[in-house]
Amino acid sequence: MRVDVKPELLRWAVERSMIERDVLEDRFPNLPAWEAGKVQPTLRQLEDFARATYTPVGFLFLTMPPEEPLPIPDFRTIAPANLRRPSPDLLDTIYLCQRRQDWYHDYARTEGEERLPFVGKATPASPVVATAADIRRTLRFDVQERAGLPTWSEALRRLIELADNAGVLVMVSGVVGSNNHRKLDPEEFRGFTLADELAPLIFVNGADTKSAQMFTVAHELAHVWLGASGISDEEPARTPHQEIERWCDAVAAEFLVPLEQFRSTYDSAANVNEEMQRLARQYKVSTLVILRRMLDAGGLDTAAFREAYGKEVARLRAIKAGSGGNFYLTLGARASKRFARALVVSTLEGRSTYIEALRLLGFKKMSTFHELGQQLGLAV
Repeated sequence: MRVDVKPELLRWAVERSMIERDVLEDRFPNLPAWEAGKVQPTLRQLEDFARATYTPVGFLFLTMPPEEPLPIPDFRTIAPANLRRPSPDLLDTIYLCQRRQDWYHDYARTEGEERLPFVGKATPASPVVATAADIRRTLRFDVQERAGLPTWSEALRRLIELADNAGVLVMVSGVVGSNNHRKLDPEEFRGFTLADELAPLIFVNGADTKSAQMFTVAHELAHVWLGASGISDEEPARTPHQEIERWCDAVAAEFLVPLEQFRSTYDSAANVNEEMQRLARQYKVSTLVILRRMLDAGGLDTAAFREAYGKEVARLRAIKAGSGGNFYLTLGARASKRFARALVVSTLEGRSTYIEALRLLGFKKMSTFHELGQQLGLAV
């Protein structure tokens, strides 16, 4: 059975997928003929093509390609031109997180949980220092306590745990759902926030360097305090054009390394690399954040900062991905431990179905669900 599908829809699906054309043609040798309208695909071939290009099969029966705007505000500033249109991976990740947030919002309301007072507590006119202090106080992310942790990676783990404990659903993953074949591109985005008074959600692109992820978490927490949803590509080296992003970057830097305290511990006359490493160990943050604070404190001019920052980024990218431990590969971290625990408990109690739980977690096998329950310390 051949299907009458418009060639422009096939071309749109290929472009939208951002998959190399030769890869698709290897799998679908008749693709050029389909696109030229010389031959029509069978229904089976069209369904396979839709899966391969991550296209909802119903889209291919439309009369013209649909518009797919981002469902949340776009605060990105440097994404390459070919990534300005959201990829299927980004869209599917946002949609999955929205479904998870909707589920948890209803769950929290049923459980009688009260709205979180810090969501929407601030505005871009709020004092940066006071807001950063309020986030530290709310999360109990104490600078002195952090200094006692062995590494800044452990501090990042602790920050995510404390945010999750405070009621923020923090999800860290480098793939779409649990599909390890669909890796997220950190050049497209680093993180996003879905604001909600009962279920604020932060997603961090786990494919990004571990050093970048700490600043992303802090930046997205500032979005939560604003009550402002949005997708970001923040990094300490840039000064964004948007007022919201400038404010969130400033709050993130102050939250991680209070400037007045930093001035008292920073020796601007010391060797930049040695001082950077020393202060990173002291504050348990990435070296990139420390370089940004050196600039803020006046110890580095813009040219020196950019040179040092570029060298440090290159060094960090050369570090093997597995060097930071497997925390980000755990099932609980991918879906937020708070969310995952609530969903597993709800399912075991019969309030949610196993089908719904597997769909929200992105699992296909019950064995993976059981593994998650064991990781969370629940009897499954």
